[in-house]
Amino acid sequence: MANHTRGRIQLLAALVQNANFRGFFTGKIYKGATKNVCVPGLNCYSCPGAVGACPIGSLQNFLSSRPFKFPYYVVGLLLFFGALLGRAVCGFLCPFGFLQDLLHKIPFPRKKLGSFPGDRQLRKLKYAVLLLLVVLLPLLLDWTPTFCKYLCPAGTLEGGIPLVLIFGGKQNLGIGAMFVEKVTVLVLILALCLPIFRPFCKYLCPLGAIYGLMNPIALYRIRLAEERCTHCGACARRCPMQVDPAKTPNSAECIRCGACAAACPSDALHIGFCEPSTEKTPRAAE
Repeated sequence: MANHTRGRIQLLAALVQNANFRGFFTGKIYKGATKNVCVPGLNCYSCPGAVGACPIGSLQNFLSSRPFKFPYYVVGLLLFFGALLGRAVCGFLCPFGFLQDLLHKIPFPRKKLGSFPGDRQLRKLKYAVLLLLVVLLPLLLDWTPTFCKYLCPAGTLEGGIPLVLIFGGKQNLGIGAMFVEKVTVLVLILALCLPIFRPFCKYLCPLGAIYGLMNPIALYRIRLAEERCTHCGACARRCPMQVDPAKTPNSAECIRCGACAAACPSDALHIGFCEPSTEKTPRAAE
């Protein structure tokens, strides 16, 4: 899929998930019926424009509830989105992923498109974030919602900063140490977007960790026609997430951006819900 098409889908998804534009002027969080429904991507519940709930925030709230209630609804939605799309949610429907894409387009002296020392080890960190901050601490210690309070950059950008800067004086919103810490985390992540493609998605996002685990079984997937593959390596060189589709087409790191399929000179890669045609067809002129 062409980058401009994916960008339009990302922009539309961000606007739809934050369609309460009046909230940015009134400072009031939308609490209509749709706020009871989780959106697929990372989109803060407290954003003035948000019309849906964040699945990670909702999951933490359920886990910390007393008496405990298993989050059937949230887990069911996560399983549905994951089984249907996998990390295509990250590539197309997540507003914070879209922001990271835009920032990475800004010219920067040294772009780290390839792997660097420690990159592979750091990617495991998002699973630790999921287990510790999203599941264990809310479940065992009633620290709610831990990930949202102490780490989530999307919440700081979409909810914390707009409310504090625009309505802080009117609504007596204080700026404490926690807010400073979260802004610091946000600034560091946004700065890392310049040299590194989607650093939050790669290293810290618990939602990406969940969907990544479901990439191998997701219906929206990459299929490799091995009889066409020449193992030229063009797809691996183009992939911004450093995946080699010729070896692991449904890696947990793949966000289904389509860069690999566009780079393949022999039409060996297909992304979608259906099987690719076995008939070899000529590529359109670039």
